[in-house]
Amino acid sequence: MELYTAAQMREIDRRAIEERGVSSVQLMENAARALVEEIRALPIPGPGFRDGPTAWFTADGAHMPTREEQAEFWALRQRSAIAFCGPGNNGGDGVAAARMLLEAGWRVRCVLVGSREKMTDDCLEMERRLVEAGGVLEDFNPEDRGRYIGYDVAIDALFGVGLNSDLRPDAETAVRRMAASGWVVSADVPSGIHADTGDVMGMAVRADITVTFSRGKPGLFVGQGAAHSGRIVIADIGIPDELYPERGCEAVLVEREMLCLPRRRIDAHKGDFGRLFLLAGSRGCVGAACLAAKAAVRGGAGLVTLAVPEEIYPIAAAKCCDEAMVWPWGSDDEVVLEKAKGCTAAVIGPGLGQGERAQRLVLKLVRELACPVILDADGLNIISRHINVLDEREGPAILTPHDGEFARLSGCEAPVRDRLGAARAFARAHRCVLVLKGHRTITAAWSGVCAINPTGNPGMAKGGSGDALAGLMGALAAQKEQDAAALAVWLHGRAGDLAAQDKGEYGMTPSDLIEQIPYAMKELT
Repeated sequence: MELYTAAQMREIDRRAIEERGVSSVQLMENAARALVEEIRALPIPGPGFRDGPTAWFTADGAHMPTREEQAEFWALRQRSAIAFCGPGNNGGDGVAAARMLLEAGWRVRCVLVGSREKMTDDCLEMERRLVEAGGVLEDFNPEDRGRYIGYDVAIDALFGVGLNSDLRPDAETAVRRMAASGWVVSADVPSGIHADTGDVMGMAVRADITVTFSRGKPGLFVGQGAAHSGRIVIADIGIPDELYPERGCEAVLVEREMLCLPRRRIDAHKGDFGRLFLLAGSRGCVGAACLAAKAAVRGGAGLVTLAVPEEIYPIAAAKCCDEAMVWPWGSDDEVVLEKAKGCTAAVIGPGLGQGERAQRLVLKLVRELACPVILDADGLNIISRHINVLDEREGPAILTPHDGEFARLSGCEAPVRDRLGAARAFARAHRCVLVLKGHRTITAAWSGVCAINPTGNPGMAKGGSGDALAGLMGALAAQKEQDAAALAVWLHGRAGDLAAQDKGEYGMTPSDLIEQIPYAMKELT
């Protein structure tokens, strides 16, 4: 799914209206209709409803309503909604939605949060239509709490994609009032969320559903925006498809339909599926190396060589699955380099440590290997102190940092507020692929295009999950899979989701995730 920035959407809207003659009022009506369609489909009461059928309670609280009585209460009760609207066109969407719900028989309150002097012409037109239908757009009173709570649905139509600064105090109060209704439905983008970065600007609406118009926006899928947007519905509001530039977007949401693994030839042999070299492990960190090797085997690499220090070789050989070859590297760096040169991809860093020998080997391999190199964990920590070695590298490089490692690599502060922008800038500056791990992992190519990954769950937030990702990514790179980094991230998250379905998020382990990799890959074959 292609994602478009706020500036791009404003330009596309302008072209639709000025060059194609599309009515701006009609676009607003279409947007409101999409909102109302989702609202009317919601089960009432919603998850945030607090009052319940209090009419059945006696004064001493002796009578508790039965399930049948509750069902009757909600069936007979008039549905209610409150629309919090800003003075701009996003507010106009909310005013139009309030009118449509009023016409459908709902009890509706429509509130203007902001200055009437700043209302756009289209928003004023929607107010006129609301008044004609018997409604009113009332001014918001931040001091009056009781008037704005307890509705079945709260519509967030304060700002949309246009916000680029922290919310004002009256808007913050409106955001708090929305949370006291059953459902919260945002128009286009939850208010307080930056449409491009997903950053929270002071305070933000936490929506149950976000109905975003025409195309997805990056901020809905990354950073805090992903946690605040709820279920995302993309609604066509009548902008011609040809106005969207074919190569205009710099961010995509990775979807299953975009991915495919080729069927293997019937006469294939192990040499056809790549040779992966893993430089990993140190005293006290044998598990990281073995998890990476096991994930690489499950990822389909034809041959996996796990190179470990001699001192941990017996432990690694005993722990590792039989399918990986555990090789103890001795004191000769050139022997290690020659071993790695015989492979089609290399993973460097899981559990490696940052000692003098490890540092020397990492820098040597990064400089001299022509095959794709995946740098993870201690490989990243070492290269962060020698970034010039990465810049001088001629072969492909994939870096897989979490926020803390990325801060060391880039010099920025953690946590990273604009994850998309930071990942894109780093990949371009150092001509590498940057996989910024976390909720909604971002894979940034040096061309500037970023892939946002939707798979994965909190059960994967355990030591060893990143090692499994590095091994899986190395296996796909060794097999010369196109876009191996983004593909590995999706498969890794999908395997985690399958593990969570089986074991639950609390009890699942990285080993459980690794065992699900074949099933995730099977879905793409």
